[in-house]
Amino acid sequence: MIPVLIGVISLILIITVFMIVMGRLRANSGKMSRGDRDAIFKEANRRLAHNPNDPEALFALASAFFDEGNYDKAFKNYEMLTEQIAVNNHIEGVDNFEVHLRYGVSARKLGMLDQAYKALATARTYRQDNFEVNYELGMLEFDKKNYEKAIQLLQSARVQDPDNPAVLRCLGHTLFKLKKPKEAMSFIRKAIDLAPEDKESLYTLAECYHEANQTEQALRIFNHLRADPVMGPNSCLIAGKIHMETRQTEAAIQDFEIGLKHQNIKTDIMLELRYYLAVTYIKMNEIGKAIPHLKLIHSENSSYKDVSALLGKYIELNANRNLQTFLMAPSADFVALCRRIVMTYYPKSKVKVLNISVQKNEWADIFSEIDTAKWSDMVMFRFIRTQGSIGELIVRDFHSHLKEVKAGKGICITVGSFTEEAKRYTEARLIDLIEKDRLQAMLNSLDTKTAALKKK
Repeated sequence: MIPVLIGVISLILIITVFMIVMGRLRANSGKMSRGDRDAIFKEANRRLAHNPNDPEALFALASAFFDEGNYDKAFKNYEMLTEQIAVNNHIEGVDNFEVHLRYGVSARKLGMLDQAYKALATARTYRQDNFEVNYELGMLEFDKKNYEKAIQLLQSARVQDPDNPAVLRCLGHTLFKLKKPKEAMSFIRKAIDLAPEDKESLYTLAECYHEANQTEQALRIFNHLRADPVMGPNSCLIAGKIHMETRQTEAAIQDFEIGLKHQNIKTDIMLELRYYLAVTYIKMNEIGKAIPHLKLIHSENSSYKDVSALLGKYIELNANRNLQTFLMAPSADFVALCRRIVMTYYPKSKVKVLNISVQKNEWADIFSEIDTAKWSDMVMFRFIRTQGSIGELIVRDFHSHLKEVKAGKGICITVGSFTEEAKRYTEARLIDLIEKDRLQAMLNSLDTKTAALKKK
C-alpha cells in the first residue's frame, strides 16, 4: 500500500512541476531556462508515450519549440492541436487563440502562406484587437498585393502599438504601393528613425520623394545608397534615370557605371543598367563606348527591348564616321558635312555656295552656283536627316523652294528612302532623289574626294 501511495504522490508532484513550468513558460515567453526546457520536454514526451494525442503535452512541446525558433517542429505540433480543436472546440489547458496564432506564424516562417493565412484568420475570430494577429495578417495581405486589406489590418495593429517600427514600416511600404507617396513618407520616416539600419525603407523613401517630384531629396538618398551591396544597383539605376531626365548625361553615366561595379547583381537590373548606359553614350555620340554594352545585353537576352535594332544601326554608324555625323552630330557639324558633299558632288566643277538654311534639326538646304566645262546653273541641295520614308509633301515643299530661288535643278538627299508617291511627283520635274545606298557610297568616298579637292 505504501509503495502505491508514494507512486501517486510522485506523479502528482511531477504533474504539479509540469504545470508550474508551463505557467512560467506562458508568462515568460522566450525566457525559458535550460532546466525548465528539459523538464517540459521530459514530462511532455513521457505523457505522449502513453497518449500520442495528449493536448497539454502537444501544447507544451509546441510552445517550447516556437519560443526557441524551431518553427518546423512547432508547426507540426500546433497542426495536431488544430485538428483536435476542430473536433472538440474546448480543450482543457489549451488556448485556442494561441494555437492558431502560432500555427499561422510558424507556417508563414516556413513559407506556407495558404496555411498561415487560414490559421491567422481563424485566430482573429477569437481576438480581433490582438496586435500580433493583425500585424501578421496585414503582412500576408501585403505579400498577396491586397494593399487595401493590408492597410486596414495594419492600422488595427497600430492602435495597440502606435510606435512599433515594423508596423510603421509596412504601412509606409503599403501606401507607396497604393501610389500615395506623400502619405507613405510620414510612416517610413518614423520607421527609419526607430530603425536607422533599414536600408530598404530608406530606398522606398527615396522612391516616395521621386514620385512626389521632390527630385533633390530623392537623389540625395539614392546617391547615399549607391555603394550599398544590396540596394546599390537599384539606387544607381534610378539615380541615373533621374539624371537622364534632367539632361545631366555625365552624372547619369557615372551612376550606371557605379551600379555595374557591384557584385551579384540581379540579371534584370544588370541588363537595365547596361541598356541605359549604352543609350546615354549614344546621346553623347560616344557610339564606340555604347556598342560593347549592347553586345553584352544581346548575348544575355537577344530580345531585350530594341537592342537588336540598336546594334544593327550603330555598328554601321560606328564604321562610317561621316554617316554618324550626318545622323547624329550637332547642326553645325551636319551642315559642314553637307557643304563638303556639295563641293564634291559634280566632278571637275567650280562651286560657289550662295546660301545655307536649316529647318530645325530635320534638314538643311544649300543653294549653290555650279560651273562645269559643259554647263552652268543654280542648284539647290536638300539634305534630310530622317531615316524613315520621305513622302510627297516634303518633296513638294522642296519644289516650291526651287521655284522661289529660281534654281534650275534640285538634289534631294536622305539617309532613309522616298515613297512611290514622292518618286512619281519628281518624274516630270528637274529633281533627283538620292536614297540611303547612294548617300552611303558618297559618304564613303567623301574624305578621298575632299582631300583631292584640297590638292588642286
